Parts: sequence; structure tokens; C-alpha cells
Amino acid sequence: MAQTLAQFDYPVGDVALLQPLSPPAVAIFSDRAYLRTEMAEDAAAAGLRVTRMAELGALLAEAEQPLGDMVLVDCPVLEGADLAALTRLDMRAARAGTQLVVSTSIGSLDDVFGCLDQSEAHILVSPSRADRIIALGRLLTTEGSRVRELSDHDRMSLLRLTEQVSQIALQLESLSSASPESAVVKASTFNFDGSGARDPASQRLVRKQRPALPDPRHVRKIIRQRQMRARFFEGELFADPAWDMLLDLTAAQAEHNRVSVTSLCIASGVPPTTALRWISQMSELGLLCRAEDQTDRRRAFITLSDQATHAMAHYFAEVVSEGLVI
Repeated sequence: MAQTLAQFDYPVGDVALLQPLSPPAVAIFSDRAYLRTEMAEDAAAAGLRVTRMAELGALLAEAEQPLGDMVLVDCPVLEGADLAALTRLDMRAARAGTQLVVSTSIGSLDDVFGCLDQSEAHILVSPSRADRIIALGRLLTTEGSRVRELSDHDRMSLLRLTEQVSQIALQLESLSSASPESAVVKASTFNFDGSGARDPASQRLVRKQRPALPDPRHVRKIIRQRQMRARFFEGELFADPAWDMLLDLTAAQAEHNRVSVTSLCIASGVPPTTALRWISQMSELGLLCRAEDQTDRRRAFITLSDQATHAMAHYFAEVVSEGLVI
């Protein structure tokens, strides 16, 4: 047979009528005409069916027409209307289950990140054509996807990324539960007030169980030492973005500072698009959290989760108790 059974839909009933699946539909929005054409070529090569190509303004002006299976957006610079359009698209994509890929610049990353809080959008920063193709491949191979697979090389790279982050999560979890005194108490154990905050008695209990975060000056010293290696060796040789981001967030939390997604990408020591993939993986594993800016709903920050904060505090406490140089 020229086509395998996996390429057909099976309607409900006793008789299975074989009907070919139509390729996933994709809409493309960009103010740069040449890029719209390039994105359409890449989408077609990935097995997608391009149903629409338009400028960004069309997102704000159009009626509630179906988005399709996937939407690709290019917005290197955002104006007020673009922010409104992106926020609206994020909500529509979340409702429809549409997969969203948004390309932007490092200068607009914080604004874009602030707009996209519902659809689990994939954000690319100044992507190359290869970056965009890999992103399409990742989306097409997620659970529920209907077509295509990544190349063996790209698949193995993504598997290694997931495996490395998973190992870090397990190590942090083991640190946080190393002894009865340091056992993690689940949030459901505590009462919450009307604003979602823990009551004071619960907060006191958490503070008693967890050692204080380290002196941020010590953590910054470690970060500087790690960064100095790039002066003498190729930076990729020692690339460890997950740990570098955990260190940066630990120092910031001890300093009572907030960390933007752009700042965290820089701290990771890897290209922004790669850093965003790490942030996504670490968030899925419960290490990082998104924190909305209460004074400006268009902004959002990244913080350590309770689990990660607990583990990092115990890690540094053990480093000190062992007499290791920080």
C-alpha cells in the first residue's frame, strides 16, 4: 500500500472508512514580506498547509475567524497595537488549542513574554531559519501531533536536553528531602487566605524547616568565576544553562530582586532561543515559576519554585557544613 494506516482517520462506527488526513493548517503573520515567504516555504517543507499570510495589523483588525492548527508570528519590534494583538492572539490560541510560535528580538522579549501567558507559546529570539524549522519539528512531534518527525540528530538533542533537566530536578528533589528535618511540606497542607497567600503560621513553619538562602555575594562570586572560563576556553565547552540560571535566580531571590526573562536568558550563557527551551523544560519540571508584575500586567518575571528554593538553600547549607570553598 502506498499509504500506511496511520495516515487515515477512522470514523466512529462498525465500518471504518479510510479517509486521508489533511495536513495541519498554519497561518503566518509578519510585516516583513520576504520573511512571510520564507516561513511559508519552511512550513510547507514540514508538511503544513499554509492557509493565510498577512501583516501583523491583520491580527488586530480581523474577526474571530478560525486560527487553524498552528500560527507563526514574527514581531521583532512591538508597538502598542501589536501588544494588544499578541495578547488577543494568545487568548484565542489557548481557547482553540492552536499551537503558537512567536519570533522576536532580545529587546522585545520581555514584552512578548508578558503577553503570552495562556497558550504555552514557543518563543524564538532572532531565530535563524534552522531554529524555526527545529521549532516546527518539535511542535509536530508533541503528543497529539499528526505528522512528521525530527531528524535523528535534532531528536537526540532534545532528548538530551530533557534528560539533563530531569536529572537536575531529581538531584534538587533529593537534596530537599535528604533528612526528616528538611522534608518538603506540600502547599495543600497549608491554609490560604482570600488572596491565595499562606497564613502567617504556615509561613513561620516553612522558614523553620528551610535554611536561609546563601549570602548573595557568595553566589555572585561563583557566577563570576564560571563566567571567567569563557575568557580562556570556548564558552560551549562548559555550557550548563540550567545550573547558571538556578544560581542567578538564587542570588536574585536572596537580594529580593526580580529577574526578567531577558535577564535570565543572558545569565544562562547560551543563545536566547536555547535558553527559552531550558526555561520551558525547567518550568514543566516544577523548578521555575512565572510571576506576574502586580503593577504592570504586561510584564512578567521568572522565579524559583518553592521546591527549587528549598533545594538550593539546602545545597548551599551542605556546602558550608562540609567546609567547601564558595
